[in-house]
Amino acid sequence: MFQLKAHGTDVKTEVISGFTTFLTMVYIIVVNPAILSAAGVPFNTVFMATIISAVIGTLWMALFANYPIAIAPGLGMNAYFVTVVTTQKLDYATAFTAVFVAGIIFLLLSLTPFREKLITAIPHTLKAGITAGIGLFIAFLGFRMTGIIVKSDSNLVGLGDLHSPEALLAIAGLLITLIFLALNVKGALFIGMISTGIIAFFTGELKFNGFVKMPSMPDLVITNPIHAFGDVVTYSLYGVVLSFLLITIFDTTGTMIGVAKKAGLMKGESLPNAKHALLADAVATSVGSMFGTTPTSAYIESSAGVATGGRTGLTTLTVAGLFLVSAFFAPLVGAVSGISAITAPALIIVGSMMIGAVKEIDWDTLDEAFPAFLVILAMPLTSSIAIGLAFGFISYPILKIFTGKWRELNWFIIVIAILFFILVAFLPH
Repeated sequence: MFQLKAHGTDVKTEVISGFTTFLTMVYIIVVNPAILSAAGVPFNTVFMATIISAVIGTLWMALFANYPIAIAPGLGMNAYFVTVVTTQKLDYATAFTAVFVAGIIFLLLSLTPFREKLITAIPHTLKAGITAGIGLFIAFLGFRMTGIIVKSDSNLVGLGDLHSPEALLAIAGLLITLIFLALNVKGALFIGMISTGIIAFFTGELKFNGFVKMPSMPDLVITNPIHAFGDVVTYSLYGVVLSFLLITIFDTTGTMIGVAKKAGLMKGESLPNAKHALLADAVATSVGSMFGTTPTSAYIESSAGVATGGRTGLTTLTVAGLFLVSAFFAPLVGAVSGISAITAPALIIVGSMMIGAVKEIDWDTLDEAFPAFLVILAMPLTSSIAIGLAFGFISYPILKIFTGKWRELNWFIIVIAILFFILVAFLPH
């Protein structure tokens, strides 16, 4: 069913890769409720909605697209949701109607050739820049999560306290995982996380307050989809819908290209079976909003599973199954995902692997190199894949036009550049 032999993989590798991806992204079922609580959304509502949307999106990716790319509510968009609720003085149920409408529009677009054309329209040099930029992004995320890199008043970021328990645990986990990798141990990233978790338990950093808790299904936040469209009109939430739509489209597209290139799944400049890969995100966003969570996205942490050898939907089937099981183990999952040092080493190491894509960039040609450079630089500095893409897509046609190479452009690139300009210049992000 998953064509394991054709992809040069086996069941054991795919399952281990699924565990690896799950462990690097499971933090979202704790972080998402914590962020959305500021908008008044109950913890259990978001907790279960996060799991439901992750299971639906990731299952779709596994069964219909056969890709090792997991789906779950995206970080950043949940913070923007809180801003919408607080600044426009809306109740959270009304704000979720904007998410739902954006998801439906997204779903309709995914049924058209638009998003597949978007993937093939992105120039090769920008695709390489996306992969490298995501690599820096997740490596920076890993350092920041563990306090190795911290906020600095004088220079924005600086070196943290390396004597802190979390930093020491992360450094130990990083060294252990690197040794396993250097020795070519299969599943080194996953084994490294398990080893770090054991150290955390014996040093007293990892504590368990129970293991199992029966989940309870949340009530639907949106019970009538027709009324959702009416609320968008009544409260003039057009700008909010457009923001969610553009960020979700470009964030997910960029992540899919980056992870697919790392996995060797791209066929030239196109992504086979892209329609179902993109539908996975659209369906999960629409359903998730009805239960009470913000838009979903393809997860850059999927690259950790790819680095472990994941190449097919069996990896994501494993991820979906683990998300489903996690609904019954909320205390256990909360305890493990609350220790960033357990998963951060995998993100840092995978980042180092993805940065190798820079060798595919033509650094001797300015109109090819500089847009890719902007993508690579902007993603970690703005903590946004969409904004990194925006910088690259806006600068690329400008340089092509002024260097007399405008014939290399097509109308699709121009339209996307204009949309990105609107996103960066006029919409909140």
